[in-house]
Amino acid sequence: MSRRVIVDTDTAGDDTQAILLLATADSVELEAVTIAAGNVEFDYHVENAKYTLEVADAADEVPVYEGARRPLVKDHEHVSHIHGEGGLGGDFFPDTGIDSAEGFAPDAIVEAARESPGEITLCCIAPLTNVALALRREPNLNELLDEVWVMGGAVNTLGNDTPSAEYNFWVDPEAAKMVMRELDVTLVDWGLTVRDATFEAEFLDRLESIDSEYAEFYQTANEQVRRFSQKRYGEDTTTQPDSLTAACLVADDGLITESSEYFVDVDEREGMTRGYSLVDELGITDGDPRTRVVESVDEETFREMFVRMLAEGAPEKPL
Repeated sequence: MSRRVIVDTDTAGDDTQAILLLATADSVELEAVTIAAGNVEFDYHVENAKYTLEVADAADEVPVYEGARRPLVKDHEHVSHIHGEGGLGGDFFPDTGIDSAEGFAPDAIVEAARESPGEITLCCIAPLTNVALALRREPNLNELLDEVWVMGGAVNTLGNDTPSAEYNFWVDPEAAKMVMRELDVTLVDWGLTVRDATFEAEFLDRLESIDSEYAEFYQTANEQVRRFSQKRYGEDTTTQPDSLTAACLVADDGLITESSEYFVDVDEREGMTRGYSLVDELGITDGDPRTRVVESVDEETFREMFVRMLAEGAPEKPL
C-alpha cells in the first residue's frame, strides 16, 4: 500500500527536490503540501511549491495549503543570499496561476489526521510552525499520525545558520521544542546532511549531463546555492537535507544504516544558543529518549535514487 504523506515546506532550493521525490515515488501518495514561513518571502514559497507540482505533473491532484506566515514568537531572517530572492536561483519567479486550497495549513493537517487515524505521515522540511499550531488544535496528534519525519537540528555539530543552530530550528525554536517534546519524530539533521548528502563537483557534473525536465529544474533551483558554496567554502558543492529526508521516508529504512533513540530538546531562548538542539547521546538527562535520530545512510544508494528521480522520475528503481 502507498504511504499517505503531507509535506510541510518553505519551498526553496532542495525543498523542491524533496517534493519532486515524494511526488514521483510509487510507494507514496502525496496528499497535500503545506507552506510555512522560512527561506524566502512566503508568497514565493507558495508559488515554488505549485510550480514543483506542475513539473511533477501532480498539480491537479495535490492541494497546496498556506500556513503560518511567521514563527510563533520570534522574528526571523530569510536566506535569499543562499537560495536567491525567490528561492529558485537568481532570476526565476514562477507564476502558476494555480489557486491555493481553501483552509489554513495546520487545520488541514489536523483534519487529515482525524479523518484517517494512523494513516498520515508528515514530512517536515521547514520551520515547524505549522506542525506546532496543529498540535495546539489537536493534542492527540501524535496518536493520530502514522509517522513524523523532521529535517532539522544539528546533532552535536556546528549548525548551518549559526554555530549553535540549524536554520529550521533557529527560525522557530518554540515550535521545534514543542514538536520534539510531543511527537514521535524521526530526525534527519544537518550533520548527517554534511556527512552523507553533499554533492561535490564531479557528481554535480553527472547530474548536469542528464537530459530531462527534472534535471533542468534541479540545475535552476540550485544555481545560486552552488555560487554561495563556492564563495563561502571555496568548494563547488550542494547539500541535500530535504531530499535526503524524503528519500529516507520513501526507502522505508532501506536507506538508513544506523539510527538511535535519544532525548532531544531545543533551546528557545534568544541569544547565541537560539535553536540549539540538545541531543542526549550520553543518556545523562532524565528526558524521554523518544526521538529516533538517523546517524548514517547509504550515500551511494541516496545518489542512485536522486539520479533515477532526475533521469526517469522513478527514485525507487535501481540503476
